[in-house]
Amino acid sequence: MMPQRKSFRLLLLAGLGLATGFIALAIAVPIEPQVIPPVIALFSPGLQLAEFVTPETGKSFAWTFGWFLRIAILTNAVFYFAIFYFLAYVLNRRRSAR
Repeated sequence: MMPQRKSFRLLLLAGLGLATGFIALAIAVPIEPQVIPPVIALFSPGLQLAEFVTPETGKSFAWTFGWFLRIAILTNAVFYFAIFYFLAYVLNRRRSAR
């Protein structure tokens, strides 16, 4: 019974991280020119990484934009998954200590 519960928790946190990462990217893109880069990197690290990694020349706009989105969304999803996993770990430890 325990492995099913853990795998369900991981899938739930991964889905929550993906949704939160996507929303963070959707919020960060339009406000990027008005906000300083460290604040954007704090809430949407995928945006900063995608800007750094995505090549500017040599491929079509659609190819570049597609890879930009993949990198940004995946990085944000991993970032928020790690945050949610850490919070779940802390809450679980606190609950088991009682």
